[in-house]
Amino acid sequence: MSSVVLDKVTKVYPGDYLAVDRLSLKAENGEFLVLLGPSGCGKSTLLRMIAGLEEITEGDLWLDGQLANHLAPRDRDVAMVFQNGALYPHRTVRGNIAFPLEIAKSDPAQVRERVTELSKALHIDETLDRRPGTLSGGQRQRVAMGRAIVRQPKLFLMDEPLSNLDAGMRTELRMEISALVRSLNVTTIYVTHDQVEALTLADRIAILNRGVLQDVGTPSQIYNDPATAFVAAFLNSQQLNLLAARVHTPQNQYVLLDFGPHRLTIPWSDPRAYAISQHTGGQVLVGMRPDGLAPVPESYEGPSFFGRVRALEYHGHEWLAYIECGMPAVPVPEPPDRRAKTNGDKNGSGGLGGLVRRMFSSRDEEREQQEQVGQNVGSGTHRRSDIIVRLGGRPAWRAGDAAKVAVDQARLMIFTPDGARIDPPRR
Repeated sequence: MSSVVLDKVTKVYPGDYLAVDRLSLKAENGEFLVLLGPSGCGKSTLLRMIAGLEEITEGDLWLDGQLANHLAPRDRDVAMVFQNGALYPHRTVRGNIAFPLEIAKSDPAQVRERVTELSKALHIDETLDRRPGTLSGGQRQRVAMGRAIVRQPKLFLMDEPLSNLDAGMRTELRMEISALVRSLNVTTIYVTHDQVEALTLADRIAILNRGVLQDVGTPSQIYNDPATAFVAAFLNSQQLNLLAARVHTPQNQYVLLDFGPHRLTIPWSDPRAYAISQHTGGQVLVGMRPDGLAPVPESYEGPSFFGRVRALEYHGHEWLAYIECGMPAVPVPEPPDRRAKTNGDKNGSGGLGGLVRRMFSSRDEEREQQEQVGQNVGSGTHRRSDIIVRLGGRPAWRAGDAAKVAVDQARLMIFTPDGARIDPPRR
């Protein structure tokens, strides 16, 4: 096993492109840590820096307590599984799996025994004498995993190993990866953009966006108590309902969230009420997952929204209802994008030194962006003002029906206009 510590790690590519921005993160011994985020967020770059395939521009990498910034890849005791498998096409399955042990000049008899044993565990023992070109995508990824596992490294790095497979094969291999890695008790860092993979595989999830670490925690912490609106929206199988509300405290009796045509009240007994009340007179963002809303009869008197069903979507195991409620949805706030390329070295602004100066002198720009977010919150920029409600196997309505939905206020997520969670400290 091996621990991994990233201390304020930054990666800048030629052309002053900032890929990873002062990121600090730790993977504990034996932990399965998933790096999750959209394409281009820096997660694969981070993995390659840990492997030694990319140089670290600034910050420190510690592997098992040893500073590893300048260690050669072969000296890091790391095994990496790539998205495409990266197998040797001229070698058989047996030869691909055995290759790391052959390079290490291990005893041939032990190599044969180890390869046979591992191939059975991976369900590829019948393909040992075949070449990669004759295998299916799932078989090739099993071979790649076998080659990584066979030499028993201290650290596994997996870069979207299931992204090229169909849904059924992804599910099967996902379960096998989880069982194998945990049986070996090897520290694993796994990159994906698929939230289902992250939730089902991870001990902890670290979410990145635009090279910036957004949140880190167990799957249940990240899902139920996200640190930002971006995290809440990204870790959601359907679109997050994100609405703007103005905060009031009428005669200090309760906290009122005013959405315009609809209102919700938060009693002072709610542990979040005081934190929300600090924004009295201002606007906040309110996030609601589709399964936090439920159809109710017109006579229902609890916290609710009303509107008209615009459309229904059938998803096989469930229906989704799109309800027009007259409340404009707002875009998900994202961190300032510092990754853009710059034009050379004019006025001394180019190069790493210029980049660092720009990074620390951009507060005025950030304030302008936040003010713009606030304007968007007030006006609503989403193309429609629907809220999405998750239904069961039989829809409660038809398109065009009047609808009323109960709001599970315990599951409301409240954010500032720039997307930061404003609930009391959670961890």
